[in-house]
Amino acid sequence: MSIADPVFVLFTTCPDVACATRLAHALVDERLAACVTRLDGAHSTYRWQAEVTEDHEVQLVIKTTGSRLDAAIARVQALHPYELPECIAVETRAGLPAYLDWIRAQTREESD
Repeated sequence: MSIADPVFVLFTTCPDVACATRLAHALVDERLAACVTRLDGAHSTYRWQAEVTEDHEVQLVIKTTGSRLDAAIARVQALHPYELPECIAVETRAGLPAYLDWIRAQTREESD
């Protein structure tokens, strides 16, 4: 019996809608994500280069699998305008089985 590929939710933020849209389309087009949800209106407060900074951003919620996670993170980093983009992945513990299977199916490499 094989163990199913675990499903992850990967988070990143973008400086604007254009960047978020470009990243979302690239990840889905390249089968690195089954779905990317864009949440406009995020307000981030953080310390960067010894200063507290505040920015309006677009939060991306990226649904992917363990087998595609490293490639998805690498692609976010390659396309992202930030020097150090947020890339935080959380493994799902549960979910609607059919939805989790859909994520797995959508992120399979086309040769599979």
